[in-house]
Amino acid sequence: MSSIAISVSSLNEKIKAILEATFINTLVEGEVASVTYHTSGHLYFSIKDNKSTLKCVMFRSNASKLKFKIEKGERIIVDGNVGVYTPRGEYQFYASRVEPFGKGSLAIAYEQLKKRLEDKGYFDKIYKKEIPKNITKMALVTAKNSAALFDMIKIIEKRWAGVEVVIIDSLVQGQKAPVQIINALIYADKINADVIVLARGGGSVEDLSAFNDEQMADTIFNLKTPIVSAIGHEIDVVISDFVADLRAPTPSASIEMILPDKNDMLYLLDDLQIRYSQTIQRVIAHKSKELQSFTKELQRYSSSNQLTLMQNEFEALKNEYKRVMNSKITIYNSSIPQIKNSFKNSISFIISTQEQNLNLVQSSLKLVNPELKYKNGWAEISKNGKVITLKDIEKGEEFLLQDKERSINVVRI
Repeated sequence: MSSIAISVSSLNEKIKAILEATFINTLVEGEVASVTYHTSGHLYFSIKDNKSTLKCVMFRSNASKLKFKIEKGERIIVDGNVGVYTPRGEYQFYASRVEPFGKGSLAIAYEQLKKRLEDKGYFDKIYKKEIPKNITKMALVTAKNSAALFDMIKIIEKRWAGVEVVIIDSLVQGQKAPVQIINALIYADKINADVIVLARGGGSVEDLSAFNDEQMADTIFNLKTPIVSAIGHEIDVVISDFVADLRAPTPSASIEMILPDKNDMLYLLDDLQIRYSQTIQRVIAHKSKELQSFTKELQRYSSSNQLTLMQNEFEALKNEYKRVMNSKITIYNSSIPQIKNSFKNSISFIISTQEQNLNLVQSSLKLVNPELKYKNGWAEISKNGKVITLKDIEKGEEFLLQDKERSINVVRI
């Protein structure tokens, strides 16, 4: 986009120049939507179709030559130029000639031929060949000294001058024109062109009748090379328009439709260059960040850095060990008196307990000591190795009686 803004007037002037240079001697057909005969002698009217309306004006010099009165609802054909009223930014059609619309013998023949070819499938989309996007060679079938050829060459040089152009001269009007056009098309199909353009400027129905020929329609349908039909003005529709792979409203428009605009391509290249540069810069910036990150990671995991980290960790662990040990020593030193007292108390308790146990053991030993077991005058009674009492002995039963010095067998009487 240009960074320099232009004024509204400048823009309107540019539009005016383009429209008035492009739409010269243009034929337009439509239904009269409104009409006003001004007291000045000028005629103001508008024509329409099912989609659009066009304002028209016919100045007194031309309006005075009209042989009929224009009325609302009437279908007419208007010949003239497109003009722009720059103060209001409005365009309108300046009519130089107006004729009523009607069908003659040529129109009837045209409709009959169109019906036959349509029934044969000549107009079906499935048979339409695609126009190449990259055209390096094109054939122009037209009259070599015609305005249509001049206009096409001018636009070719403006839009895409590098394309190879082969001009195949042919009559485009009269009785001999269909045969010459057919031969020119056959020749054009043999030169390995990327596309063929069949062109002729505007004219009357009689002037364009050469392009409503059935044999020429057969030739167009059987071509191997894609073909564009660019006959007359936009309102002119001929049989070749239906049979061709692409229909252009005018010869000039055909070139604009099939060739790229070098300025558009330059803008596209500039845009692509800018976007490519921006993309490269983004990639470089991203890769630079990645490189910085990798460098930091490399430094982080390098042997010298790892050794430094390990030394730092070792020093930290050593200091922590000293701190913990000093803390524990401090705690233990403060606990020693308490532990000492506790140890003394525990020892005293153990000794006291053990002395008590010793006394008990000594008492028990005295009880089981054989030397202390028997007192003077006392003896132990046993039977079958088991100590018993006198009440356990029956009469006549034998038992053992012993003291600390001797033993005897005794029988109870």
